[in-house]
Amino acid sequence: MTMTIHHPKSEPEVATLVREARDRKGKLLVSGGGTREGLGRPAPPTNAETTTLSTAELSGITLYEPAEMVIAARAGTPVSEIERLLGERGQMLPFEPMDHRALYGSVGDPTIGAVASCNISGPRRIQVGAARDHLIGVRIVNGRGEAVKSGGRVMKNVTGLDLVKLAAGAYGTLGVLTEVTFKVLPKPQDTGTLAIEGLDDESAVACMSAALGSPFEVSAAAHLPKGLVADQCCTFLRIENATESVHYRLNALADLLKRFGPSRRLLEAESRTFWRDLRDVGPLVRPDSEAVWRMSISPSRSAEFVRTVRERLPARWFYDWGGGLVWLATPAEDDCGAAVIRSALAATGGHAMLVRAPDAIRARVDVFEPLPAALLRITQGVKQSFDPDHIFNPGRMYAGL
Repeated sequence: MTMTIHHPKSEPEVATLVREARDRKGKLLVSGGGTREGLGRPAPPTNAETTTLSTAELSGITLYEPAEMVIAARAGTPVSEIERLLGERGQMLPFEPMDHRALYGSVGDPTIGAVASCNISGPRRIQVGAARDHLIGVRIVNGRGEAVKSGGRVMKNVTGLDLVKLAAGAYGTLGVLTEVTFKVLPKPQDTGTLAIEGLDDESAVACMSAALGSPFEVSAAAHLPKGLVADQCCTFLRIENATESVHYRLNALADLLKRFGPSRRLLEAESRTFWRDLRDVGPLVRPDSEAVWRMSISPSRSAEFVRTVRERLPARWFYDWGGGLVWLATPAEDDCGAAVIRSALAATGGHAMLVRAPDAIRARVDVFEPLPAALLRITQGVKQSFDPDHIFNPGRMYAGL
């Protein structure tokens, strides 16, 4: 059966499509550039008519104030367009959003609405925060077909329901984002990376913790074990800013960490290339037959978690965010190691997300960390408030929601 795809070009068109879907008791799969279709659970079979609403033509930058470091754009605006404009003024999206195209083998242009909706962040998150921390305004069409605005051009404290933060990471289950507003930051003039070889996982986490706790403003910290991309395990620490500052701090950091062993430098182009590949989980992209997991965990427990999993499951892995993020590749069969992974997490804390796996497995395995009963009731209540007829992305995050 061919899926009908709607391409609205304005917010009123989005609202009309939502009201029509509600009237016919249909469902809407919300999509952007189509590059992240494998993220989350696949849509379950339903007796209701299901169509796709793509925001790809709902595009264009609606506000850019470089002096205020604020940019707003319609949801379907390509991330590349925003990054190009910001780069011309020496600015950037600070949270370094991941590009999933290599991981999924997808084509098209990642959109800024999907970045907000899925709270997509990269290695710099450890220093500046996640996408949701820089998202300061949204326009969204709810399940009643009503256009709602929340937030604005400045960051401020709120009382009550914070729609901006609810929308970030809701994976399109609460409504259709039509416009998003982000705070931006100056783009670093230069970048350099310190690489220390030969550390085991526990020592690498200790090294990254020491670097992140130093006064040298490390903006990314990762560790790749032996055999993943090289014959030697290696710990990477990034420093960004003005060129003279980068070189001074690289030298000072190397001196601070000399107890962990000798180091080498990756400068400018090599540093940028390495972190772009790591941002997009390049070390685990191939073979594409493997499942890929993403674990958020306390850095002090991450090496223990990996060791526990590897005792029971074939796996490849690496650490980002100073050990606070573990990427894990497992065989894409049965439950992709879900029982083993979540059992290990129960003992060490944290939560897991199955980022890549065949549709059939994602349909029967908890893709997101299962919610405790009390939190599930709250989640159900929020969904009911925004989307009472459960029109949007049915089952994308949790079965029945």
